Amino acid sequence: MLAIALYGLVLLASTSLASSSDSPASVAAQYSLTTSTSFPFPAATQTSSDTQSFIISRWSLSKGRIQDGGEDLAFVDDPFPNIPVPGSSATSGPVLQVTYPAGSYSKDTGGAQFINLWNTSTPLQSALVSYEIAFDSGFNWVQGGKLPGLRGGPDAVGCSGGKVPNGTDCFSVRMMWRRNGAGEAYAYLPFANQLCDKSGITCNSDFGTSVERGSFAFASGQWNRVSLLVQLNNPANSANGVIRIYYNDQLVATQQGLRFRSGLGVNVGGLYFSTFFGGNDTSWSTPQTTHTYFRNIGLWGSTAPSTARSAAGPTMLVERRTLELCVALFSIIIPQLL
Repeated sequence: MLAIALYGLVLLASTSLASSSDSPASVAAQYSLTTSTSFPFPAATQTSSDTQSFIISRWSLSKGRIQDGGEDLAFVDDPFPNIPVPGSSATSGPVLQVTYPAGSYSKDTGGAQFINLWNTSTPLQSALVSYEIAFDSGFNWVQGGKLPGLRGGPDAVGCSGGKVPNGTDCFSVRMMWRRNGAGEAYAYLPFANQLCDKSGITCNSDFGTSVERGSFAFASGQWNRVSLLVQLNNPANSANGVIRIYYNDQLVATQQGLRFRSGLGVNVGGLYFSTFFGGNDTSWSTPQTTHTYFRNIGLWGSTAPSTARSAAGPTMLVERRTLELCVALFSIIIPQLL
């Protein structure tokens, strides 16, 4: 009888976990990310030139410029006004279009890249970035491509493009699509604590570290919402950093026991808007001109770092809502069995 009851308890907890909704605001509340900002969009469509001026003046860019691909940016009409994120209502207004010209790969030939300096006065230790993204109908995924994420540290140009971090200069965690739209987090992290041996980690043969590849898949021809939570390790000599990925308001992956830094001078800086096909050779290039679209970009942050146990200890992470449900169910079931 007790075994049956416990099995039912686990089943109910699992069902609740799968069916619960993790909106960006609820995730921010769960992890006490009390500082927040949203990126303004214009009321009407704009040319590429006007789009660049708007972003430079309103999005708090590093060095006050778009690093690469400004000519590939434009605020345009929503291409999928009647196909919102599943479970969400349709919205209106211009969206940010990114163009990838035929034959382009890497940030030097297509897409766009710039760094947002969100909060320069307070050293943020945890942050959540969320945005909605749409891919052209029939989008050709080729081998893969980069998507926006988070970055930080005093080095404003490292931790991408093959520039591996040393633990005191920077880190970056971007989203990425792979073949057939498979999703992952793509990180530049110091290789410490046997990172490449961890389950869910792929240390790529060229650059970067793939985190939980294939834990979800992007859909083309409609809106998707992706949210990325990063909690830096603390103290600096520990490996207790955390990455969580949410797709369409569902937690799809958790990776902990990570070391983002070896010095406390590395903090979360802000949005790392970086998107292009690649990869750094023609095998990644798009065969035709294609686009992605972005809207509802938001950031949440906190001065509190990860409080998870270091990788030297147990690495299983129990979600708070599941634990609370288990306690509640035990309080109901156990008295009936006694």
